[in-house]
Amino acid sequence: MSEAPAPKTFGELGLSERILAAIEAQGWTRPTPIQQKTIPTSMAGKDVVGIAQTGTGKTGAFMIPSLERIEAGKGLQILVLAPTRELAQQVSEDTELLCKGSSLRVAAIYGGVKYGPQLDALEQGYEIIAATPGRFIDHLQRGTAKIDNVRFFILDEADRMLDMGFRPQIEEVMRKLRKDRQTLLFSATMPHGVHDLALRLTKDAEWIEATPPGTTADGIEERVYSVKPEKKPDLLLKLLADAGWDQVLVFSRTKAGADVLETRLGREGIKTAVMHSDRGMKERQRALELFAEGKVRVLVATDVAQRGLDVDGITHVVNYDVPMDPEDYVHRIGRTGRAGATGVAVTFVTAGDLGHLKSVEHHLGRPIERIHEPDFDYAGAPREDHSRGQRGRHSRSPRGMGSKKAGDLSPEELAALLNFD
Repeated sequence: MSEAPAPKTFGELGLSERILAAIEAQGWTRPTPIQQKTIPTSMAGKDVVGIAQTGTGKTGAFMIPSLERIEAGKGLQILVLAPTRELAQQVSEDTELLCKGSSLRVAAIYGGVKYGPQLDALEQGYEIIAATPGRFIDHLQRGTAKIDNVRFFILDEADRMLDMGFRPQIEEVMRKLRKDRQTLLFSATMPHGVHDLALRLTKDAEWIEATPPGTTADGIEERVYSVKPEKKPDLLLKLLADAGWDQVLVFSRTKAGADVLETRLGREGIKTAVMHSDRGMKERQRALELFAEGKVRVLVATDVAQRGLDVDGITHVVNYDVPMDPEDYVHRIGRTGRAGATGVAVTFVTAGDLGHLKSVEHHLGRPIERIHEPDFDYAGAPREDHSRGQRGRHSRSPRGMGSKKAGDLSPEELAALLNFD
């Protein structure tokens, strides 16, 4: 039997007029692949394990069918757990837009802020809660959160939550939920731990994969710049001077590095905000708001922002430092080119980063375009080959490097050895 064609419009998904109107108000014209596959399955009442990268419309995929089957005034019915404050907040904001035209209420619950507004939402029986595991468990233990009526339990970025050590909290919530709930688990990757958790949480789930692991979104142009470490700030400033670099997200490996870069860019007259875990929650929210509203042109962040940061119109993502985990590369650059838009992802690579770059390319299954700027390139111009005519000396490699140890190679030789050019 041939598989039914995927729905091409939201109207073909059998959604209510209210939901369709809310979707249209957001400017969504057609469902993304993960939405095409997940919404009908969830509407049919089946559990779902969804494998999809960031920027593929996952919030709509799990929230649209859930919102169709809850009622206002019936207490907490949809519980979403997310790994970070930013993602919980983003899910809450996106859900509020989908609730337009109804009396359904949604709140985000996370640590680092006062309990008052969260207690009000829980006491008043808000129908939808998006929360981080730690703060939500806190409310459960205090008796301020009641989940006996939760019909839809959703885990977003499950792999990230396990990486952050949230498995005990997830399982504690799971033990308190009603047995006849519907569970939807989404993850960008499916390592053994997430696979095991998915099997334990779900019942006869439909496993849906929108994109193969390591796939980046269509519409993202990827480039690698060879650069000397001390030249990174100057190269970034040169690129920022180009036309079209309007809204730029820069990832730094360290918090100190992010702060230093913010200061340098500010000195050059570029409006910049910074976002990392040493900044207070209000500071982080303010930085994100300024960036989203276009009041600052550059947001410098550590990997706290690689998932859950959903800002329309990011034109460029810059890996100021090569990510050490190849999966982080995919998540970082997924902040641009979202929902069918185009974007550019730039990665700065020093001689010491070549191993990490090779890991990224192996994960992607393809090379990334190299660009060499003579004033910044760590390799510089190729050295003259003096080996010709020298009798009695034979190279043990096809590029004339003999039997040198890796640590003795010049940057130019190391680049050639690893096929950087």
